[in-house]
Amino acid sequence: MTLNSKKAYHDIVSCLIGNGSKDGICGIDIIEQFKPEDNSRLAIPRNINAAFLVILSGGGNSRYHEAVGFMEETGRDPLWTPLVEFYTDGLDLLLKEFEGFCTNDSNGAERVRKFLERMIQHEKLSSTSHEIQEDIWALLHPAASGILNNKEVQSQSLRENRKINITRLNSKPIENVPEEVIFTANALLTVPPAGKRFEDLDIDSSLWSALKEVVKEDQVFWYDHPIQIGVEPDKNEILYGLHHLSETLLYEKKLKNIKEGEELTCILSASVTHEGLQGIVKEYIEYELEKAHDLPGLKIYLFTEAETSKLIHEILVPAAKKYIDNIENPSALLREVVGVNGKYGRHYSFLKAISAFWQVFIDPCKKATFKIDLDQVFPQEELLDETGKSAFQHLMSPLWGAEGIDSKGNSVYLGMIAGALVNENDIGTSLFTPDVTYPSPPFKGEDSVFCSKIPQSLSTVSEMMTRYNKHDIDGNSSCISRIHVTGGTNGILIESLRKYRPFTPVFIGRAEDQAYILSALFSKDGESALRYLHKDGLVLRHDKQAFAGEAIKAAAIGKAVGDYERILFFSYYARILPWEIEEIKSIIDPFTGSFVSQIPLNLAYLRLALKAAELFATKEEGNEYKGLELIETGSRRLRASIQEVSMGDGEGLKERYKREKTVWDLYYDILEQIENAMREGDHFAIELQERAKKLINNTRVIVGKKK
Repeated sequence: MTLNSKKAYHDIVSCLIGNGSKDGICGIDIIEQFKPEDNSRLAIPRNINAAFLVILSGGGNSRYHEAVGFMEETGRDPLWTPLVEFYTDGLDLLLKEFEGFCTNDSNGAERVRKFLERMIQHEKLSSTSHEIQEDIWALLHPAASGILNNKEVQSQSLRENRKINITRLNSKPIENVPEEVIFTANALLTVPPAGKRFEDLDIDSSLWSALKEVVKEDQVFWYDHPIQIGVEPDKNEILYGLHHLSETLLYEKKLKNIKEGEELTCILSASVTHEGLQGIVKEYIEYELEKAHDLPGLKIYLFTEAETSKLIHEILVPAAKKYIDNIENPSALLREVVGVNGKYGRHYSFLKAISAFWQVFIDPCKKATFKIDLDQVFPQEELLDETGKSAFQHLMSPLWGAEGIDSKGNSVYLGMIAGALVNENDIGTSLFTPDVTYPSPPFKGEDSVFCSKIPQSLSTVSEMMTRYNKHDIDGNSSCISRIHVTGGTNGILIESLRKYRPFTPVFIGRAEDQAYILSALFSKDGESALRYLHKDGLVLRHDKQAFAGEAIKAAAIGKAVGDYERILFFSYYARILPWEIEEIKSIIDPFTGSFVSQIPLNLAYLRLALKAAELFATKEEGNEYKGLELIETGSRRLRASIQEVSMGDGEGLKERYKREKTVWDLYYDILEQIENAMREGDHFAIELQERAKKLINNTRVIVGKKK
């Protein structure tokens, strides 16, 4: 029987939102939100959003023709034309993508037929909403389906899938953390809150005039909870994170795990939300650190985009011209990719790659790098009490750098390491309290289409919370390999970095940590595949709610839209990698893989529209304004993202990926050539090393100069 994909699509959306005579599974009365007679400032975007969903559900909806007429009329108003165009473009894009899913996906049409048959059965049997919801997830978000009623079985299955049988432990593990490990972190900065007088901010007065110009700019990058310039010291993540890292070192000295006088190398990068902040961010951070209390034991090096530019032009480009053949315009290539400003992917790759530069030019004793987020803390006392090891002792595991065989019989190299997080509010119960827990029904709004918290919870419980000597995994002859990692609490051996050369593309704006391994997911030429070791007990306390509440609230809309963009970029990124998408998903499911979809446009649009509808439906003060902000921000950013992922029918994104891979190959080739040249006493290479040392020394920030 031939599937009428257009009718099927309308039926699916109708099941989600209702059609005027029957309620939809999304739990929001979309029909009630469509009131075209109300033309107030807040009502129009609500009506546009509701009309979009009504039209998407097809002619069977009682308000269909009225919604079509409303969109046509409202689209003629220049004030609302861009928003109406975004939604009307979506009507065509989503149906076209769905038809492609039914035609081109290996089992897309069959999944749709099965869903429609199940809906008929549910109607006859008066099934519960949960049963219907499971079928919707099975179609639109398969990674969320079948978990909530089978948690233990699913957890055991995932652990078995992630199990590694060790064939060789690392014979030369980390022995001296301060000497061998570089710690890295990224500072994300934005403008002060609206309404704040610059004269009232605790910043140097020299920054006032610059800030007055910056706040006139459009925001170009969005981060989860950036530091608002001028925030009180006790709410400043930079000071908070570095203070606790210093405390971690002092605790290790107290335990006599390290010698007195040993210092940690800490590289801090700075990324900004507005272009104009680039010129003042270094001065601001230095000012904050100068007035801070001492941070004993830390050698802090600060990299803004200006410093990474110097590194390229003064060191890497001259080296490329001297030692690398047939490279045209290395300066432009390197500047495009190597740096710290921009989307998350850019600074994330840099903070890994800089450790290889450090090993070659600055300190050959460095063997690894470990990244923390500045709202994360090593809870040393709890670590000792519950795991018997301090933070540094966990990093000294011979499993980091071990070799093994995965559950599919493939050879793997555990050159990366990943820990876990516990929320500050939960640590009193146990270090091993999952920071993400399973959600409970009812599932409303966007969760009815895509509920990422379900596979995230499964992954958190099954991977991150795994303790060895339980679940038949002893942490000696066997361990867990991780795919789901967090932005902090992970590291990589420099040897692995230089061999496998993983990176996160600069177009990745969310989940840069999980995207990092995708570029090196499968081995080549018989090599072992690079993987993360799950180091049980390496748990950091996550303190974001304790001091960054205001910043988190201010960034909530931007974060939500970033999650929709994540579906687009992960889905299109997976398509351009040199492996079959089914192979990729077999490794990265359930959580990371759930963002790799055959219908990413549908998921992005539907999540945005249903989230906005949920905000409009919630009778809390300010939610209507949040709904408006979500629609305005979401439509603008998603339009740009859709253009980015689809340019040249996806070939544009593919070319960008290939170009970035070429750049990182060039970067590591340069380091290898210089290292060889220095070993042979090459004068130019030695001169470059001296220049590099001077450059790095100039990035060092001296703490506590102002008393």
